[in-house]
Amino acid sequence: MTSFTPTTPEEALEAVRWAAAEETPVEIVGHGSKRAIGHLAPTEHEINLSKLTGVTLYEPEELVLSARAGTPVQEIEALLVSHNQELQFEPIDYGPLLGGPEGRGTIGGVLASNLAGPRRLKVGAARDHILGIHAVSGRGEAFKSGGRVVKNVTGYDLSKAMAGSWGTLAVLTDVTFKVMPRPETETTLVLRGLTEEQAAEAMSIAMGSSGEVASAAHLPESVTGRVLDGALRGRGSTLLRLEGFGPSADYRFERLAALLDGKAVQERVDGDQSRALWREIRDCRPYADGSQRPIWRVSMPPSKGHRMVMALRMEAAVDAFYDWQGGLIWLRMEGDPEVEAVRRLVAQYGGGHATLVRAHPSVRASAQIFQPQSPALTALSVRLKDQFDPKGILNPGRMGF
Repeated sequence: MTSFTPTTPEEALEAVRWAAAEETPVEIVGHGSKRAIGHLAPTEHEINLSKLTGVTLYEPEELVLSARAGTPVQEIEALLVSHNQELQFEPIDYGPLLGGPEGRGTIGGVLASNLAGPRRLKVGAARDHILGIHAVSGRGEAFKSGGRVVKNVTGYDLSKAMAGSWGTLAVLTDVTFKVMPRPETETTLVLRGLTEEQAAEAMSIAMGSSGEVASAAHLPESVTGRVLDGALRGRGSTLLRLEGFGPSADYRFERLAALLDGKAVQERVDGDQSRALWREIRDCRPYADGSQRPIWRVSMPPSKGHRMVMALRMEAAVDAFYDWQGGLIWLRMEGDPEVEAVRRLVAQYGGGHATLVRAHPSVRASAQIFQPQSPALTALSVRLKDQFDPKGILNPGRMGF
């Protein structure tokens, strides 16, 4: 395999121009932390952005940061923490779940796969925080969209079009994100021993309250012992995260605890331990077991998620836990990925999106990895691909078309 490793946007442009002129497919990759998601690109060449790195602009007072696309997220997060700021949407680190090291994901990959974390319901995902991009289309043309200010109305936002495109539309060279102050305090209210149905009700009450709950998750008994080095081992744990100034967080914690009094035994997890807990939930650490047992990431209506899982358990051996108030479900299949059953039941219980995040390479080669789109959306996706990459040279087949 020939690997082009640009160190500047100009070198990235030249690499794509060569591929376009030769009509030669290329795989677009950073450090490869998410390479195992999607279909394998049938290419003999790659454009490796791991050397296209560096923060090019950081204005803490303006809440703006720009960086080359290959810059590791870990480096950006360390810089932000030193200024008491953060990427508020807390992007998942897929590395450990997929059998790789942690901290290898790049900031360009964050946008290309539209990553999000446990605050998804409150603050959105990467596409909701992107301000601008510089990129190279499959035509070999450099373009930019958006800017470096929070309010930017310069026309159609191509930055958001890149979110979730998995490198099939363009090669990102630079990205600009909105950043936010890091919460002064974090604490988690833990409800122990609820069933999945009871947990769904409790999370709904909490999210609808005045408690300003930042995140809500439920770890059944089979999962709860796999976080915080077993500190929550035992009965299932329903988790409600509160953030903000110390007195405010404490006040809201007490109000929320009173609102849910009598529903379950209550515990409290504070500070660094709470942050560690939510990082492990974010990164699906309970299933980062070094195996290739199939993992599904399912997004669907929170009130229907536990019902879908119960129905799936009647047909297959599956373990599960819930994030996003139950709207995000992580499924670990004990054997076959049960593609037909998962997609059928997701559709039956309110609809949603199911992505086969981890599976044996032989399964990846034949299964539909991403949620099948409606004919209208498929046609739109194909037209968009034709506009940005008419020769189909960028990550061909990665998303199944």
